[in-house]
Formats: sequence, C-alpha cells, structure tokens
Amino acid sequence: MLEPVVAFFQRLFSTIGRGLGIAVSWLLYPFVTFAGWFRSSGGWIVKGPVAAIVILFAGLYGYFLFTTQAWTNFDPDYVNRYNFAERKTDAGLPVKLAPGAAAPATATCERSAIVDVASDLIDFNVDENAWISSMLLYKVGLFGMDWDHTPFLDNKASFQRGVNQAIRRTTVELVDSLGRVRGTSGINENLQKARSNMQFDEGAWYFGLDPFGPKTPTPSFYRSAKRDLQAFNDSLVKCEATFDGRADNLMEFIDRISNDIGNTSAMIRERSENYDGGWFDTRADDRFWFAYGQLYGYYGVMAAAGADFDGVITQRGLAPIWAESLKQLRAALRIQPAIISNGREDGWIMPTHLATMGFYILRVRSNLVEMRDILSR
Repeated sequence: MLEPVVAFFQRLFSTIGRGLGIAVSWLLYPFVTFAGWFRSSGGWIVKGPVAAIVILFAGLYGYFLFTTQAWTNFDPDYVNRYNFAERKTDAGLPVKLAPGAAAPATATCERSAIVDVASDLIDFNVDENAWISSMLLYKVGLFGMDWDHTPFLDNKASFQRGVNQAIRRTTVELVDSLGRVRGTSGINENLQKARSNMQFDEGAWYFGLDPFGPKTPTPSFYRSAKRDLQAFNDSLVKCEATFDGRADNLMEFIDRISNDIGNTSAMIRERSENYDGGWFDTRADDRFWFAYGQLYGYYGVMAAAGADFDGVITQRGLAPIWAESLKQLRAALRIQPAIISNGREDGWIMPTHLATMGFYILRVRSNLVEMRDILSR
C-alpha cells in the first residue's frame, strides 16, 4: 500500500541528488581542469608564477569571505551608548551649566547629536568594517555573476548600503536646512563637503574603466565626509556654526525620512508581490538587508534628533509618539533570520520575511507622518 509513496520519495531524492551532483561538478570543473594542467605542465619556470598567482587569489578570497561574514561592532542597541536622555541643551544653543558651576572663559554651545551619529555610522561602515561594495572581488562577482544576483556573500554589502542611504539623506538635510538659518544663503562649508563626499559612487575601486584610469576608492571619500562632519561639530561647540532647531526644520527632516523609507517600502512590496521564490529568491536577501540597514541607521539618527530638538518635541507634545517610533524602529531590528525567504503570505513552509519587514517600515512611517501633521498645525 505504501510502495507508491516510497517510490515517489525515492525518485524525488534521487532527482535532488543528481541536481546537487551536477551543481557541484559545475563549480569544481575549473579547479579540476587547472589541477590537471598544473600536474602535466613543464617545470617550475611556468608553475612558479602560476602557483604564486593562485596563492594570491586564495588569500584575497579568504579575506573577502571573512570580511563579508564578520560584522564588527554590529549592535542593534548602539543608541544606548550615547545616553541622549542626559542631554540638557538642544543642539547649537549655549550649554546649560550645572548649579554653582563657574562660567567658561569662552562660549560653549551644544554639539549636534545627529552629526555625531552620522559620523559614527560612517566610521562603522568603512573603518570598523571593510566597505564591501567597492572591493575588487565583490565587483568581479561569482564567475562574472553579480553577487547581488546570488544568495551568497551579499548580505553585509546590502546592509552597509542601507546604512549609507540613511547617512546620505541626513547630510543632505543638514546642508539644506538644519545647518543654516532658514532664509539665508550661507551654507556651512564642512557640511557641504560632507554631503558631496557622501554622494560619491558606492562601488569605486582604485582603478576604473569609466573613465579609464586610477581612482580614489569609495571609503576614502566617506572617511573625508566623517572628518567634515566632525569639523562642523567642533565649530558648533565653539558657537562658530549654526544648528537651526526650529519646528519647521524638524517637520521637513521627518518628512524627508518618511519619503525615504517609503521608497524602500515600495521596493520591498514590488519584490514581495511579483516574486514568490521562497528560500530560492536570490534577490530577497539584498532587499531585506538594505531595508534593515536603512532602519538601523535611522534608529540612531531619530534618537539623536530627539536630543537635538528636545525643546520642540516637548513643547509640541511629541514625546510619547517619538518614543513609540523609536520603539518600533528597535523592534524591526529584532528580525535577523539566517536565510531570507520571500514566500507567500499564507505559506506554511516558506515564510515571507519581506512582508514582515515591510510591515515594520509602514508602522514607522505612519508615526512619522503623524508627527509631521502635529508639527504642521
């Protein structure tokens, strides 16, 4: 009675085994061919340089594999290190002295927490970790196939690009509104340079074809942006720069962040609705980790904005919904599946991680829209 069922599973597993065997053979074919040539080739005059090149590439791939899998100082609770709740002064205003404290010889203003977080996120992306997207072996891909089109070794790169998107948007808003008095034409030079450096191509290596010739790699530009942001905050502490912490600037800042994550939500929805590959959707992982990185970055930026605009938030009664937004951002960062699946929403074998991430994004965006409406009244 059970013989047809047993036969079915035997055929199924046999087919899967043959498929895996073909895949492994395809992957090992270049290496087997090279080993045969190496054994049958001439003396070490030929073998020596070839062996050196093979060892070099083995070392490069070993380093590449390590850097794509090691997430140094990744911490969803990194915001807690800043102790923003202890701040007593909004960004750019003269620092409030403790009772009985002597006044400093020179004026001291409060530094911007937003700028500090953006600078630290750049450091996290390109100094504490290697910037994956501009590495030569990432650009080469898997036998010429873009790593983003495979389920391998692209999660960290997508996460970094998501964090980078949050930094880019923040530097734009610092230049356009937060770092200067509204209605004036003066733009802070340090913020302007930081914005320009953060807009640089994410995948530039030391050499390129368009245009042809040597290039400055991407991490160098981002490190320059970090120094520019730190220089702005140093000027702000000396009361030589401006941080315009008005309600309309906060409203505009929130609006821009809302639009930014709204675009990501649309990207996730498009992938979730039009593709149903389950565990076999090779683009679901980079969509998921880009969105995760973006929320990771905005979690810090929004917590910092709460410190920089504390007076406005308190005056407009935004404190409860602001705290709820941060809580929802942190909740989204709890989703860390080992394998990203883009299955049906009612599927019981393959879950839909994209729809789950999209749900959290929409919750955060809904709160941002509500805060913007309150500020606009």
